[in-house]
Amino acid sequence: MCGRFTLTSNLDDLQGRFGFLSEFTDPQFFDHGPRYNIAPTQSVLTVTNDGQRRGELMRWGLVPFWAKELKVGARMINAVGETASTKPAFRAAFKKRRCLVLANGFYEWKKEGGRKLPSYIYPKSGEPMAFAGLWETWKSPEGQVVKSCTIITTEANPLIQPLHNRMPVILSDETQALWLDPLTEDPKNLEPLLIPAPIELLTSHPVAETVNSVKNQGPECIVPLPDGPNGPGEQRQGPPPNGRLFS
Repeated sequence: MCGRFTLTSNLDDLQGRFGFLSEFTDPQFFDHGPRYNIAPTQSVLTVTNDGQRRGELMRWGLVPFWAKELKVGARMINAVGETASTKPAFRAAFKKRRCLVLANGFYEWKKEGGRKLPSYIYPKSGEPMAFAGLWETWKSPEGQVVKSCTIITTEANPLIQPLHNRMPVILSDETQALWLDPLTEDPKNLEPLLIPAPIELLTSHPVAETVNSVKNQGPECIVPLPDGPNGPGEQRQGPPPNGRLFS
């Protein structure tokens, strides 16, 4: 699954890599700086395509258009790739409302005894990546309009398997275009994209349990724990912060 992730690249870098226009309406989002502990129900940066790629902020946790309450989305932060095209909550979006959810890395937890020990997983290249996502528009009885999204998961690759049996679908530069293509609706053309990322794409390291609390939002969340690969007490070098988000 994917329950927390980071976005630390600046807007210019993201636009250059994913080729989208930015038409944002929430300036406060850009005042937060790099985001090291993005959690469900928070705003996330997505890319949609209506003939032009557009960067949009959406609430993480998909709220189906037929839902009676906004809080339904908290249970729909992930969609299982093997069934997303047929599940009532996701099947309409699977055909017509697909998106990229942008990230620099994500967290996963390994259970040991009564503890949940987190690790940070990220591309070896240091480049931002795109999760396969779905989005919906929901309108409350009072007229509030909310755009929300979910991240699609698939079976874990060998790197993630010791931590969890699922991982987010990470789309390659080549598969992103097909995933966003508004003219493509047949699940038979899209489901082959929902596969585990190659193990050589990613690396990981354990991090402190600091990240377990959403209140902790600083770069300390991704700092590797001591006892790295070169011996006890050695600090592993993790991914460098990429500067102020949207600076």
